[in-house]
Amino acid sequence: MPLRARSRHHRGANIQVPLLMHTTTPLLQVDDLHLAFGGIKALSGVSLAAREGQITAVIGPNGAGKTSLFNAISGFYKPQQGRVHFDGDDISALGASRRAALGLARTFQNVALFRGMTVLDNIKLGGHTRLKTHPLAAMWYLGGARREEMALRQEIEREVIDFLEIDHVRHQGVAALPYGLQKRVELARALAMRPKLLMLDEPVAGMNREETEDMARFVLDIQEERGISVLLIEHDMGLVMDIANHVVVLNFGQVIGQGTPAEVRANPEVVRAYLGDAAVTAVAVPA
Repeated sequence: MPLRARSRHHRGANIQVPLLMHTTTPLLQVDDLHLAFGGIKALSGVSLAAREGQITAVIGPNGAGKTSLFNAISGFYKPQQGRVHFDGDDISALGASRRAALGLARTFQNVALFRGMTVLDNIKLGGHTRLKTHPLAAMWYLGGARREEMALRQEIEREVIDFLEIDHVRHQGVAALPYGLQKRVELARALAMRPKLLMLDEPVAGMNREETEDMARFVLDIQEERGISVLLIEHDMGLVMDIANHVVVLNFGQVIGQGTPAEVRANPEVVRAYLGDAAVTAVAVPA
């Protein structure tokens, strides 16, 4: 049964997930991005929009340029050409930390947690962009720094840890956690930044079916209950078709198709990129 049609029981209520969003205002606008490493072109004129209140998925075969696109949007890579607009502002010249402070938060394809720290401490790091205490006061943990840190901890425990159902492991070291819980902690750290746009790079990669369904449910909750827009890369086509409002398809660094999940599924260029010319012929000429 599609995820959007299921009732949710894990949060203590029987809630039907609404099928569609409220607004089509572009929160993120990417125009004509070109990114090359020497003679290798990672992105060639990529343009897309992630609209406010929606889940936008970026899909494509391995090596299509998906993570390079995420790195360009979040400021880790500097494209040779093109612009990135976020929430109405041109952020093309800003570094990664400035973009994060504006409300761009992301997770990574491989789990990127501090393995020698607890779950709670890893999540608290996500709130550093919002702290206003002077570094010297923070170093000595003076009154204002202490109050700000305690307020951050209370907010994280109430708004993030409880929400993602990881209270039972909050004081454990992340290195000892199962893989699925580590991915959830990374998601929690991104949520602690209070993002306007949450960028998820393969959030269910390597997960079993139960873990995948849990993560999909949390992503839907984040979008629908908290109003946070989501831009995700994912290879699990079942998940993408269930939860995404808009899908962008990359192949060899170029956009070869975009639209609703149904439109993308029926696009011959997309079928060819994934399955080859024979599959396109089979779809076009049914037996």
